[in-house]
Formats: sequence, C-alpha cells, structure tokens
Amino acid sequence: MKIDPVPKQPPAHDPNGERYWNARDLEAEMRRVFEVCHNCRMCVGYCGTFPDVFRRVDRDIDERGAVGAELLDEAAFAQASELCWQCKLCYIKCPYTKDEDHEWMIDVPRLLLREKAQRARRVGATLQDRVLGEPQLLGRTTAGPMARIANFVNANRLVRKAVQHVAGIAADFPVPTFGEVSFETWLRRHTPLPGAGERGTVALFATCLADYNFPRIAASAVCVLEKNGWAVVRPEQTCCGMPNLDGGDIAAAQAKARANVASLLPEVERGRKIVSLQPTCGYMLRKEWPELLGTTESRVLARATLDIMELLELQRREKTLSLDFARGLGRVAYHAACHLRAQKIGVPGARILRAVPGTEVDVMEECSAVDGTWGMKAQHYEMGRRYAQKLTRAVDSAEAETVVTDCALAARRILAENGRTARHPVEALADAYDVAPDVP
Repeated sequence: MKIDPVPKQPPAHDPNGERYWNARDLEAEMRRVFEVCHNCRMCVGYCGTFPDVFRRVDRDIDERGAVGAELLDEAAFAQASELCWQCKLCYIKCPYTKDEDHEWMIDVPRLLLREKAQRARRVGATLQDRVLGEPQLLGRTTAGPMARIANFVNANRLVRKAVQHVAGIAADFPVPTFGEVSFETWLRRHTPLPGAGERGTVALFATCLADYNFPRIAASAVCVLEKNGWAVVRPEQTCCGMPNLDGGDIAAAQAKARANVASLLPEVERGRKIVSLQPTCGYMLRKEWPELLGTTESRVLARATLDIMELLELQRREKTLSLDFARGLGRVAYHAACHLRAQKIGVPGARILRAVPGTEVDVMEECSAVDGTWGMKAQHYEMGRRYAQKLTRAVDSAEAETVVTDCALAARRILAENGRTARHPVEALADAYDVAPDVP
C-alpha cells in the first residue's frame, strides 16, 4: 500500500500531549517519514540510521513484495533510534521540513527521540543511560579535591574495562577529566579585570563540562567577556538535560529544564543575556526546552540565549570588540560543531579568531560522531570512530599549530584519533588577549 507523504495532522512533537505517547500514531509516523527518506536518500552518509532503514526497506521490497516502508516493524524502529546520535545534520539539510514550509514536515531527530522516549517509558531506561544521564552528580562529588584521584583511576586500563563491562561506557573513549577546582569555586575567588561591567552584565550557563570537567573553558570565557566590558554572573544551574534525552528519559529532562528556567529567567528579566559555552547545551536552551515545557517562560529564555562566540561576533560586527591582542595564533584548524550549526548561527568562533592578527583559520565541517553520550557507549564506539574519520583526516591535513572546537566532547574524539588537544575557541582567544586564567 502506497504511503501518503503528507501527514493527516501535524507530527506529534510535544511530549506534554497525549498523541506523543500513542504507539499506533508513532508507528504510522515512522513509516511515513522513512518512506520519504527511502525515496530521497540525501542523508545516507550522515549516520547509521539511514543505511539500516534503507537496507530493510530494500529487502522487504525484494523479498516480501512491499511497495515501500509499510512493513517496517518495532525492531526496525528501535534500531533506527539506537543508530542515531542526534547530530541534527539531517534536519539542517532536509528540504522537506517545517522550517522550509514543506507540507511533509519531516523531522527525523524528533521522531527518533519520540520512539526512544516511548520505549524508555515502556521498558525503563538502561543502566548505561542512567549512569550517563547524570553528569552533574558525578561532577559535584568528584571535581576539586577528588579530581586527581578520579583522573588517575579513569586513566587505568583495567578500571576502564571494568566500567565498560558494568556500565557500557567504552574503555577506549577518553572520558572527560575532572578539574581540580570547579568553575564555581574559581569564579568566587576571581578578581574581575579592569573595565568589567562597563557594557553590562551577562549570565553564564557554564554546563556540566565547563563547571566540573574543563573549568578553564568557563574561566577563559569570563576573562574574555571582561576584556570586552562585560561583568559575568553564574546563576544556580544544573545539567541541560540532553544526556537524559539520549536515553529517552523525557521526565528527567523536563525536570532539569524547569529548574534551569526558574533560575535563569530572573536574569533575563533584569535585561541580561544568557551565554552558553557548549553547543549542545545552547541547542537545548533554544530548541528543546520550549518543546519539552511548552511554556512562555521557556520561549522567552530561548530568545535571550546566545552562544559565547555568537555574542562576541555581534560585538565584532558592531565594531565594539576589543582588538587589543597581544599575540597571533598562527594556523588554526577550527571544527564546526554539529549542534552549533543546528542553531543556524554559522561558525562565529572562526570569524572571531580570524580577527586576530597573525592568525589563519581553516574550518572543518565534519561530524565527530559523539554528540552527547552516544559516542561514549561501548556498542557504538567503533561505528562512531568510522563516521569520525572525515574529521580525523581533516585535522591531520590541516597541519595546524592549534586545533579548536566549540564542543568539548568532539575534542575528546580528536584527542583519541589524532592525539591532538583541541581547545575551545574562547581559550585560544584568551591567549591572544593575554588574559588566560590560571586554572589547575
């Protein structure tokens, strides 16, 4: 039976609505969308989802007399979700989306998140997803005095093998280290640079990675913002919830979104911008929290959120960016993170670094195939490595003195595959300004 590509009603993306949790509605929508994808095949190279679906549909056509995707079953839908790492690139490139005003309204990432959410509600989240879903809990108990011990233990091959066996976290993935001082502690001790606050104040959404694992990123952001006239505050905050979504735990992600909105919204009401340091977290604030909560408050917060490099790029365009650079950065290989591109703001970090005299920037638009927790999972690690080879080759061929990426997890892939330490562009900018913080 031929599947109509035009949905009878708009796809159910709101987890607060009854249709979102209707299994039959999901089944029909999965077949409709994959019928369109099977006929198009534009996204076949993006992740493992599309080749797997196309192979199943082709088999059903050849062996079972199917017309298209009508014979895909629950196992096929689950596998499609498991092979998707939510990079969002297929949505950016798809010509059939709501953003393109197309009547088919295709949105594969949200569809696969819905499948995973229904499955998690039906059978429960796995131990693997529960462990990976709460990075802020581990960060709060480990960053600081326990960091050296934790980092030493995590570097032990036998320990990592045991963790892989118990929790399914790939032993070969270089998990983020822990900072010896949390960002919150550093900020409390920090003396602002001269001129900080002349332009106003911004509120930093530091993220788990910058709070506990790589506090130098957040500290560098503070110093660079102060150099450009901003005072910086860090409101009370918790994880953005993306690790929960990776496991289909909608309720946990909603709880984190509600807590963060309640804490961050007063800053917006004071006229302050919310500045995000990681593309995935920025994507959550701007795109996912309004969907998860469906509230006016979450939409107001989304409109007030900027990526750190996006804010600085606005200043550059206004000709208010400080050009008081102390040194150039030479040849820079800049990795454009998928979740930054998914926000449709381009690569502001590359444009900012090009403003530094004595700096040449090569942009690499290749996916690291980590995207949240997916690339850390043992069952996906080798597939992730294969899909990341374009990025690996691009880093090698750039022959750059400095490698940068806005995504701290993409940096871990680059470390594993290229043996290069990739820094956040704001860290490189702090060096260029000669305001790099001393963070152990």
